[in-house]
Amino acid sequence: MTGKTEQTAVAEALGYEQARDELIEVVRRLEAGGTSLEESLALWERGEELAKVCRRWLDGARARLDAALAEEERGEEADDGEQ
Repeated sequence: MTGKTEQTAVAEALGYEQARDELIEVVRRLEAGGTSLEESLALWERGEELAKVCRRWLDGARARLDAALAEEERGEEADDGEQ
């Protein structure tokens, strides 16, 4: 596995909170400055990967909520039809 592919796989294995916390740290380091261009680019790339992980988690959570709400709505419609 290449370094970048391996890094992406590791990022994808993170839970939402872990990815979010690491992303916050990456942003903090970038905002603080004092890093070389190469290190800044590496941090930015890591931040992009972490943001994608967070987005996937949030999209998954939204899909689960939407499915649960739709199921609840179907149940209410079925109950209304039986009365």
